[in-house]
Amino acid sequence: ASLRRLAHYDYWSDKRKRSILLDSQADLLIYGMGERAVVQIADALNDGMDVQDITYIDGTVYKTRAVDDSVPSIVLPSYPEIQKNARAYAESFAVQYRNTDPFCAKRLIEPYSEHEFVVQNPPQKPLSQKEMDHVYGLPYCRTYHPSYKKLGGIPAIREIEFSLTSCRGCFGACSFCALTFHQGRIIQTRSHASILQEAEAMTHAPGFKGYIHDVGGPTANFRHPACEKQLSKGACGGRQCLYPTPCKNMNADHSDYVALLRKLRKLPGVKKVFVRSGIRFDYLLADKKDTFFRELVQYHISGQLKVAPEHVSDAVLARMGKPKNAVYNQFVEKYFALNRQYGMNQYLVPYLMSSHPGSTLKEAVELAEYIRDMGYNPEQVQDFYPTPSTLSTVMYCTGLDPRTMERVYVPTDPHEKAMQRALIQYRDPKNYALVREALVKAHREDLIGSGAKCLIRSAPPRPVRKKPGQASGKRKPSK
Repeated sequence: ASLRRLAHYDYWSDKRKRSILLDSQADLLIYGMGERAVVQIADALNDGMDVQDITYIDGTVYKTRAVDDSVPSIVLPSYPEIQKNARAYAESFAVQYRNTDPFCAKRLIEPYSEHEFVVQNPPQKPLSQKEMDHVYGLPYCRTYHPSYKKLGGIPAIREIEFSLTSCRGCFGACSFCALTFHQGRIIQTRSHASILQEAEAMTHAPGFKGYIHDVGGPTANFRHPACEKQLSKGACGGRQCLYPTPCKNMNADHSDYVALLRKLRKLPGVKKVFVRSGIRFDYLLADKKDTFFRELVQYHISGQLKVAPEHVSDAVLARMGKPKNAVYNQFVEKYFALNRQYGMNQYLVPYLMSSHPGSTLKEAVELAEYIRDMGYNPEQVQDFYPTPSTLSTVMYCTGLDPRTMERVYVPTDPHEKAMQRALIQYRDPKNYALVREALVKAHREDLIGSGAKCLIRSAPPRPVRKKPGQASGKRKPSK
């Protein structure tokens, strides 16, 4: 609901749909994390107010038949316009994107007819550290609901059961990520005492073997707002903190995070503390002190570090809102240099995305060549699919970049998407036909053959013949 609060693109129906508030026939919608809004609504109902009259709470969306003109507002393009005109939707989203900051956002009005409007109030203000501690100090059960036991539980719980949330929000603002619309760009953190208390309790939990799997959030190495003015004036409407380069006002400092991790490492019963949520490598490099980088390599990696360069083509990275590939290469070089310095042999696993808006077969081949030169064989590939309320989704839906209104090439054909995905995993014999077709279409036949730089051979690989007794995949019993 948080990401479908106004008119939005729905991939499954391939339509620009109206606010879910209208389709659900609800009276009120809470967006964002919602703690304050829940309490304020409960207080209002407890005081005898009708839910239809609760129209003043930050972080909520309501429907009305008449708009109050006395409150400063921005009127968005109407839903009928958005349905008919792709540019109107891109323009509407650009306004929404510039009004996600709780300190400077305006109230937004989306007309549906002459007598039907959906109104979005500004976002909820960030929680203070004391409020964050209170929220995360509630008596959570830390596991799945008992009703799932008969289904065998939830396997994913094993990865997060012994993880700690230290922050929320993200000023990374990747185009394909909905966090800007949900948690916002202002970082909110828990105190060291709150996190240490949870960690200490965790050491007594059944199944805890001494390993804290993660200490992080949307971006693990964000432990304070990007700059001083974010908590007074709000985030800049027309400027990103890290894209295309780190803002000169940004405070790139990992001191607080380093201090927290050191305290956690010293807790009785804790053997290792890992960092597994995403880290922003460009923010890491922007820190003039490399203390965190060094301690990350020494103490906080469980054999391999996962990072998200997403692509290598600067043209595609620009649409993604990610740093140039040269920044990632700089990070890679220093990462392995530190590993050598400390006598460690830890891997680096890059997350890569195929078929993002802006990626033609030319850029997809460029990514495949990079993977070849890196000697990397990715087991998983993230193929871009549109999520409501992201810049990338609007590009996918409209063919326009809402930030600039420039036209963007969008791979929407399922077969082309399959080719782009196959190029990333060109070593897989199952992908041979798709990779060959993609290389021919991209006029890159030079990559087909037996040369050192070729991606695939001229002839398809022969199927592997199984020896007798191997058909079932079972071993013969030993004598």
